[in-house]
Amino acid sequence: MIVRIALVILVVALSACSSSTPSSTSPTPGMSVSIVSGSSNLTTTAYAPNPVTVAVGGTVTWMNNDSVAHNSVSNSGAFNSGTIAPGGTYSYTFPTAGSYPYHCTIHPGMVGTVTVQ
Repeated sequence: MIVRIALVILVVALSACSSSTPSSTSPTPGMSVSIVSGSSNLTTTAYAPNPVTVAVGGTVTWMNNDSVAHNSVSNSGAFNSGTIAPGGTYSYTFPTAGSYPYHCTIHPGMVGTVTVQ
């Protein structure tokens, strides 16, 4: 199971790096979102994939694959991860359909959206 999750993260990270269009997925019971830094002169930190789509009752897990702390905070107050240290994770189960925009309060340019169907 851990190897499968790692493979999914690797595939998602590679596809996010190789495409200039947003990545999305079909509704699934669960989804992992990586917090990653780009490798350019100006480091770009982002949630990947973004946006994500999960089924009602699905769980999204944010994994901090960066070297600095981040968080994931719902714009509507539905969830708040608190600080996610490098290597740390945070999970939230979405009980109702809707669009859930979120951001990192530590790095305001980091934004994402979870769509629950």
